[in-house]
Amino acid sequence: MTSILLQLKSKSVVKVKQLASLYGVSKRTIYRDLIALEQAGVPIVSLEGEGYTLVEGYVIPPVMFTESEANALIFGKKLIDKTKDESLIREFNRAIDKIRSVLNKREKEKANFLAHRTIIGKNWQDKITSDFLSEIQKALTNFRIVQIQYKKEGEKKISTRDIEPFAIYHNMEENWMVIAWCRLREEFRNFRMDRIQKMTLKNEHFSPHKMTLEDHERIQRDKHFNLPVTKG
Repeated sequence: MTSILLQLKSKSVVKVKQLASLYGVSKRTIYRDLIALEQAGVPIVSLEGEGYTLVEGYVIPPVMFTESEANALIFGKKLIDKTKDESLIREFNRAIDKIRSVLNKREKEKANFLAHRTIIGKNWQDKITSDFLSEIQKALTNFRIVQIQYKKEGEKKISTRDIEPFAIYHNMEENWMVIAWCRLREEFRNFRMDRIQKMTLKNEHFSPHKMTLEDHERIQRDKHFNLPVTKG
């Protein structure tokens, strides 16, 4: 039931079918556990046709991490530290500090020991090439227009673009990229974070794109058919 509570807290809506599949039990068992949680005072809301959620603002006490979970977080920190965006490193390290605060003394000692015995062999020179990822993430989730000054590879000219962030990915060359609808070119474009010279989050919002990331990938695969890419 504690695990179900964590699922409810970490997701907007949880379906009984998903929980039953996750824990390998029947839907009847999940319904029984949900009733038990309600009787224990947990404010669970049923959304007809959608699933279950918690009342907005409900807070559960801090949870303890297992040793394996703490180890996974240490590896995650090592990976993030080797990326090339300063804002991501900064925000992730703040989150890790909060997580460390709930570890007991012995777990902290083990986590620190593992951190000093782990090397992730990427970005050896600690080369930071951008500081925009955190703000791009905010723009993406809040549907805000971003104005960027962008310098294309091999060009001296810097162009000003208003973009609608759609997705973020990390390419094989260890660079952060943002897929966005470019209002200047009126199509989806990929922008490398390290080529953004300056970025401003505008107060203007855009309508969420209807297409999924899978739709976008399919369109990219079909480009050789010269099919027009429209805003979705």
